[in-house]
Amino acid sequence: MKNRADEIVEQIKKLEDELLEEFQKKQKEFFYEIKNKKIKFQQDVITDGKSMLISSLKYLSSFSFLVILTIPFIWAMIIPAIIADIFVTIYQIVCFPIYKIPKVKRSDYVIIDRYNLFYLDKVERINCLYCEYFNGVIAYVREISARTEQFWCPIKHSHPLKENHSRYDKFFDFGDYKKYRQELEKRRSDFDDIDK
Repeated sequence: MKNRADEIVEQIKKLEDELLEEFQKKQKEFFYEIKNKKIKFQQDVITDGKSMLISSLKYLSSFSFLVILTIPFIWAMIIPAIIADIFVTIYQIVCFPIYKIPKVKRSDYVIIDRYNLFYLDKVERINCLYCEYFNGVIAYVREISARTEQFWCPIKHSHPLKENHSRYDKFFDFGDYKKYRQELEKRRSDFDDIDK
């Protein structure tokens, strides 16, 4: 029997599907298509976009000196991101087959495609490369930890979270000890909704 929370989750998933459709409409609006995972813009759009490029020096000079001073702090974070990427990948390779959890496809989360846009200067390209890698790794790590949490401790928090991860709707309600004991084994292996 569905409760109101389950109904809301279903509505959210429908809205996510609608959002994906809207993103696909943007391909037409901005004159590009995706074929064999390659993005192809119309030539006149590329020419127009390149005509609006600014120099890297002009781009950097648009920021205050204090903003420029923060760059080493931003770039220092690449080290823990690379370490997390490596260790979490090894973790899921070793542990997920034992737990019978479907592996997370890294390529679904770490998508490197913006850094090469024709309308970005060199500094903007480097920034995009950094951000798409870093945020992709965070999303990848989050999905691996979500699947791990579903296996080891699928219990919702007592308070609503700011943002739920992808597996949270599979968790037991906080305090529902009867259902937890009755259905734990079933829930910890409930990954039927994931394409394997």
